[in-house]
Amino acid sequence: MERAKISVIQLFSLMLIFNMGTAVVISYGAKAGKDAWVAILLAMCGGVALFFIHYYSFRQYPHLLFIEYIRKIFGKYLGWVLGLIYCLFFLYICGRNVREFGDLIISSTLTETPLLVINLTFILVICYVIHLGIEVLGRSAEVFIVILVVLGASGNFLVLVSGDVDFERIRPVLEHGWKPILSTTFPTLISFPFGEMLAFTMLLPYLNRPQLVKRVWISAVILSGLILSWTVILNISVLGLGPMKRSNFPLLMAVGKVHLLEFIERMDVIVVFTLLITVFFKASVYLYGGVIGIANLFKVDNYNHILLPIGTIVIFLSLAMSSSFSEQTEEVLVTMYGIVVLFIAIPLIMLFVLIIREYVKKKIQ
Repeated sequence: MERAKISVIQLFSLMLIFNMGTAVVISYGAKAGKDAWVAILLAMCGGVALFFIHYYSFRQYPHLLFIEYIRKIFGKYLGWVLGLIYCLFFLYICGRNVREFGDLIISSTLTETPLLVINLTFILVICYVIHLGIEVLGRSAEVFIVILVVLGASGNFLVLVSGDVDFERIRPVLEHGWKPILSTTFPTLISFPFGEMLAFTMLLPYLNRPQLVKRVWISAVILSGLILSWTVILNISVLGLGPMKRSNFPLLMAVGKVHLLEFIERMDVIVVFTLLITVFFKASVYLYGGVIGIANLFKVDNYNHILLPIGTIVIFLSLAMSSSFSEQTEEVLVTMYGIVVLFIAIPLIMLFVLIIREYVKKKIQ
């Protein structure tokens, strides 16, 4: 670990931006139809429940990284193997996020630019920030959260006054009952992005006021859930359910329809900047977690020694994982089930092991 500390505001900013990630731009929750916003709110409640699973383990080992206390719970050897799997999965999801960002940039603005150039530039900037340390990443998030608020408020205002919004398109509520909502909520929406927040167990030991972890984490989950739910409502109200489902990036399409006063148009740049910021910080958290985890497992004194080689691997992953965005979307099930197993099932097992150990210890005493 670094000898560094991040503030409560910085951690909250990182968590909120992390949860926005790519979810705010893609057709998030579309399988639930018009009730996607309801499914997201249910997933948000599931995200709060997941926090308490992670929080119980964190309270037992407040000064250790996740991959350190997983070895204390499952034993030296099994814990080490699991820790390595987590680190590799962090890097895999980092590569997916970078790939999704590159695909959006190519489809929306830099249509003639090779994907390699975009992803390479993006990862090098991330590596530079991580090289400077977790404090710099936290301070950057503190600044960019303000920019995100301004972009979000501007985009919402322009869409709402454009005359394209028809809230009747989200009615009737519960048109097909609870079944599609519940099947979409779990495992899809709970896994992404709320289940992914396990990555922050690699950052919690850096918090300067660890007693406020509960307040920060739950606030970030609730606020991000409300924002994502509202975004889906806006997408359906502007585009309609059919076009939203068919579009890879419905928010880009919804904001792109803005045309005011004969000169305010092409506001989809707001969405591109939003995705640039959110994916940058989400990929940074994953890359940082993977790098310091591998450094810890292999007893590397300074994680900066392995940062660039691992960044190179992530670039390769982002290019090789699929040949197109549609193919990558088809492979999302692999990632989702990986998240269910690693970010939900194993933490639940850890919780049970800790509870049983505590019970046995009390019995012995």
